[in-house]
Amino acid sequence: MARDRSSIVKMSRREGYALHPKAHKALIKRSTKPGQSLKGRQAKPSQYNLQLREKQKVKRLYGLLEKQFSNLMKEADRREGQAGHNLLQLLEQRADNVVYRAGYAPSRRAARQLMSHGHFLLNDTRVDIPSIRLKAGDKLIARPRSTKTEYFKNLDEVSPAPPEVPAWIKVNRKKFEISVTGLPTRDDAELDINEQLIVEYYSR
Repeated sequence: MARDRSSIVKMSRREGYALHPKAHKALIKRSTKPGQSLKGRQAKPSQYNLQLREKQKVKRLYGLLEKQFSNLMKEADRREGQAGHNLLQLLEQRADNVVYRAGYAPSRRAARQLMSHGHFLLNDTRVDIPSIRLKAGDKLIARPRSTKTEYFKNLDEVSPAPPEVPAWIKVNRKKFEISVTGLPTRDDAELDINEQLIVEYYSR
């Protein structure tokens, strides 16, 4: 399975956005982009650059490669409604994102690994595809074998329960179960994403 193995901290510095929980401290310590000096005035970014950087930020935030992200944008554009909102909805419906949102992994990268290693059953069937899209009525549950591993035994230490989970998913942490009860809305994605810039980038 192809994936971007670049340093998440370096990518976070490049985008000026914490793409991973451990990147927050790095951004506070060094807010400049890799290879950029603190000295001198910085040129005002062009509109194209703003669009590109927003696209790169969101693509890296959800852990997609360029072709995957481009195909998702095409699908979002074909659907009814606002293309930007559709894109974020499709991203939020990914199984690895749902595992992350439910609090079973400390990051999307960790959630992707849990999915790709087949630690979850989707509607009683073992799955190892992180990008599989969940819909209302679907249920993810950790495999019985997996619940005996050190990761799940120490889940509260590895990945503490989040203060709240999105309204469209229901979590039973004791049973390692996630139920999808609806569809994500725009408010369920990060509020500091400017999806319109991404739409503009692909409509050039």
